[in-house]
Amino acid sequence: MSDRRQHSFDSPIGRIHLTEENGAITRLTWVSRETSPDRSDSETSPVLLEAERQIGAYFDKKLKVFDLPLAYDRGSAFEQSVWDAMKDIPFGQLLTYGEIADRVGGVARAVGGACGANPIPLVIPCHRVVGSDGKLTGFSGDGGIATKQRLLDHESDQLSLF
Repeated sequence: MSDRRQHSFDSPIGRIHLTEENGAITRLTWVSRETSPDRSDSETSPVLLEAERQIGAYFDKKLKVFDLPLAYDRGSAFEQSVWDAMKDIPFGQLLTYGEIADRVGGVARAVGGACGANPIPLVIPCHRVVGSDGKLTGFSGDGGIATKQRLLDHESDQLSLF
């Protein structure tokens, strides 16, 4: 039996909705303020409150590496390998889809699909993955590519996109 809780809060890039199951974060989504529950309606837990604290510290530039229990076992083995590789991309740095493909034994297009299926964006930093020419491609966050650029700008004022 699954113990599932959800919690929403505001961030500099929009309203974030977290899902926790059995003590681990399983999903992060951006939601409309109109359709998400108010903080008072959230089902908080120590893990969800810690995730909110760490995300706040990230936006305050006081945290560069998230330390949260994550569970993303609903993806394919390939997707999970891509998500593991993305977790290793340091704050303020970029990898291309091709570089990740080389690391996990796949092709860039499949890596792009796995990035798009990332259930915990921001914490699993798919925003740090770019095209081989340095172009920013899709992003699941509210605002799409513009939000991806804001996150990259946040991480480094001198970040160069090739």
